[in-house]
Amino acid sequence: MERLTQRSMAFVLAGGRGSRLKELTDRRVKPAVYFGGKTRIVDFALSNAMNSGIRKIALATQYKAHSLIRHCQRGWNFFRAERNEFLDILPASQRMGGEAWYRGTADAVTQNFDIVDDYDVDYVIILAGDHIYKMDYEIMLRQHVETGADVTIGCLTVPRMEATAFGVMAVDDNGQITDFLEKPADPPGTPDDPDVALASMGIYVFSWKLLRELLLKDADDPDSSHDFGNDLIPDLVKNGKAIAHRFDISCVRDAGAPAYWKDVGTVDAFWEANIDLTNFTPDLDLWDTKWPIWTYSEGVPPAKFIHDERDRRGVAISSMVSGGCIISGTEVRNSLLFTQVHTNSYAVLDHAVVLPHVVVHRSARLRKVVIDSGVEVPEGLVVGEDPLVDQEFFRVTEKGVTLITQPMIEKWKAAQ
Repeated sequence: MERLTQRSMAFVLAGGRGSRLKELTDRRVKPAVYFGGKTRIVDFALSNAMNSGIRKIALATQYKAHSLIRHCQRGWNFFRAERNEFLDILPASQRMGGEAWYRGTADAVTQNFDIVDDYDVDYVIILAGDHIYKMDYEIMLRQHVETGADVTIGCLTVPRMEATAFGVMAVDDNGQITDFLEKPADPPGTPDDPDVALASMGIYVFSWKLLRELLLKDADDPDSSHDFGNDLIPDLVKNGKAIAHRFDISCVRDAGAPAYWKDVGTVDAFWEANIDLTNFTPDLDLWDTKWPIWTYSEGVPPAKFIHDERDRRGVAISSMVSGGCIISGTEVRNSLLFTQVHTNSYAVLDHAVVLPHVVVHRSARLRKVVIDSGVEVPEGLVVGEDPLVDQEFFRVTEKGVTLITQPMIEKWKAAQ
């Protein structure tokens, strides 16, 4: 049986600022932020498309896009046009005249009509490039076709009162969406369970023929914000046939495991999701060879642990340590170290998320931290033991996570 993904394309929206990640997105857009030891956030949407059988992908970029574009050029350059495979990177570039930037998520597709037309596909799946999850899009496409929907919307099943931060779908017994509520104070439950609600994942399936018509209409509307969530989806809920697709059905996971989806859009959420991977059995399975998360892999040597003396022992406990790391006389506990992290004697890392190419000098003690890439931690720096002292130089979150960047280090050094 032909897979619908073979007749579909994925349009990945990867241009968001990600301002809630604070200094982590000073140099890169949110989808380009590192995650999980060696991947970037965008790799999850791209890998889901790849593993589902989609070989035509467009990636719309906008803010601080260089890091993202470079990553995709290096790690996602295996598509072959002669096999009818494509990954097109689509920066906002005044291709349609007028404004330079994409005016909204829908406008990002509208400005690239000709490229989507050239793909010659029947269906388009709109994806956000900034969430962590594993999902088989073929299952969602099948539901879309079988129900005759105008749009099918991916939805998370969440406890009802936790849905106040989401766009929430009210549905009937057949799964048709009867109302779309943005961050409601009293979210509606589902017909089968009044204690849970359906929250939008920002994933939409359309036939390209219908979506093209809707986008042309939207482009001519002076009152529109040209956004899927604000304009097109509410209109289809009211005047068309919008169907909810429950993520539980298409989530890729082991039997009995929870459906995993994370928006790592804050420093706290980013730290928590990375540290969770160091658990004995993490909810997100990065070791699944049947549904791998593809990425750019640097050619680096294996991690190395050196010194075996009292208070000077290279050791990592309940931690993930990536290739190219050298743990020299450092105690690493419940931490996640990305590629090419070098630590020195008598240092301690505890519940630390350390991005690539960081150097930790001697006797530094770092607890409950996120360290940005390329940071050089000075000898003897202590962070995570006194938040009042830490917040003078670094960013301390509501949950007590401390973010460290190189400019913050320079500020600390100048004060010594």
